[in-house]
Amino acid sequence: MSVGDTTLGTTIGNLGMTDTRFANPVFHGDTIRSVTKVREKRVSKSRPNAGLVVFEHYGFNQRDEEVAFCVRTAFMMRTPS
Repeated sequence: MSVGDTTLGTTIGNLGMTDTRFANPVFHGDTIRSVTKVREKRVSKSRPNAGLVVFEHYGFNQRDEEVAFCVRTAFMMRTPS
C-alpha cells in the first residue's frame, strides 16, 4: 500500500502526529501490513470543501504483533455532495 492508494491528491496538509509508539522491533525479512481507522472527522467551518480527519495508523508484522502506531490529524479535501 502506498500514499497513492490512500490519500494522494486529497490531503491539504498534515497537522500533526501524537501517541506514536513502536511496540516491537522490525527485522530484515519481516512482512509489514498497515491498518488505518478514522477516529473522528468534521467539516471545516471556514472551508466547506475541506475538513479535519483524525486517523489511527497501525503497523503489524507477519505474526500480527503491533510494531507501530500513531494518531494523525490531517486537513483533507471533501468529496462534493
